[in-house]
Amino acid sequence: MRKVRLTEETRKNILNDLLKRSPNHYGDYAAVVQEIVEAVANRGDEAVFAYTEQFDHVTLTGDTVQVTEEEVEAAYREIQPELLTVIRKALKNIRDYHEKQKQYSWFDSKPNGTILGQKVTALNRVGVYVPGGKAVYPSSVLMNIVPAKVAGVGSIIMTTPCDRQGKVCATTLVAAREAGVDAIYKIGGAQAIAAMAYGTASIPSVDKIVGPGNIFVALAKKAVNGFVGIDSIAGPSEILVLADETANPRFVAADLLSQAEHDEMASAILVTTNEELADRVSEEIEAFTKRLSRKEIIQKSLEQFGYILLADTMEEALEAVNQIASEHLEIMTRNPFDVMTRVRNAGAIFLGAYSSEPLGDYFAGPNHVLPTNGTAKFFSPLSVDDFMKKSSIIYYSKEALEPIHSDIIAFAESEQLTAHANSIRVRFEEKEETHGES
Repeated sequence: MRKVRLTEETRKNILNDLLKRSPNHYGDYAAVVQEIVEAVANRGDEAVFAYTEQFDHVTLTGDTVQVTEEEVEAAYREIQPELLTVIRKALKNIRDYHEKQKQYSWFDSKPNGTILGQKVTALNRVGVYVPGGKAVYPSSVLMNIVPAKVAGVGSIIMTTPCDRQGKVCATTLVAAREAGVDAIYKIGGAQAIAAMAYGTASIPSVDKIVGPGNIFVALAKKAVNGFVGIDSIAGPSEILVLADETANPRFVAADLLSQAEHDEMASAILVTTNEELADRVSEEIEAFTKRLSRKEIIQKSLEQFGYILLADTMEEALEAVNQIASEHLEIMTRNPFDVMTRVRNAGAIFLGAYSSEPLGDYFAGPNHVLPTNGTAKFFSPLSVDDFMKKSSIIYYSKEALEPIHSDIIAFAESEQLTAHANSIRVRFEEKEETHGES
């Protein structure tokens, strides 16, 4: 990892370097993805199955694309009982956390004859995308399905790639069933996103698509955004650890590597006010990397997007933290709660030596689908809100409208929208005519 002294110039260079990882810079693939999306929109199942055979080397039909009850039952027999127990414990924590996010409709009536309110309605059908390439992520299955289930979504479908024998990973199937999915389809990539957006003979269209994926999935979500809703266009994973001289260097190193192992584009950054800690963390990273199973991926990630940033003061360190706006932020300082109050931008914040990032990935309960590439400046973690929509409710009686109707007319006419003004005026024209005659 590169050790860099924080200055205005180095901070700007690092931000520019990290932004290269954004899906907005995947232009070389955009034309290919657009072609896939349009083919699925126009040819439905035919295109979906053709691309699945081309990319995943498996032949599917309308009769075999959906996971059967027998396949789910076989998955339960395949996984270890201990893992099922862990999934259920995690599921409870995730559900309990998201239950507290749920919003309800409200109405405010006043004696003057007005009722204002907000009607909260769950989405009718959502699609969850689950990757199935380099690694399998049953934790992401839980994190995407549970908030939709808590919101009260009418139907939840899931797409995920199968292997060449047409089989889906057992832990993925079990996690989906435990979380409450309604249907699972054995397709992945851009064709899966397009199928959920536009619908085919075999796969129903949805109102919103959520879930992580590779470059092709990210660009497909971007292409269909507006026709359906999406959660976000997620970039590679990232972690930032803010530490002072009290931090344990082994803990810091281990946590940085926990994200670097995701893929070569992942980012791991340490921001510290203590140079001795920086040197010790660097040593621990080197020692850990030698014996970790994804050593090659880790090394490439750290070479490209790994930094140790040295700040003169905690204020300077916090300025860098807020500018980077990391997906995961760990605070390992003497008083992490005090430091946390000065953080403006982060997807998820982990406080203290024993709140490491994997705790949030798997078990604590808050959602691990988080804003990346600096978007924590304006985006939030996936939540129950993402699966609900709100409608404004407005009721005025004639008696409530009458005292203010001339104000509305004046406002509309100031914008030269005479039909707007007329819509209000016609409701009181009898009174105006009476006043005119007198």
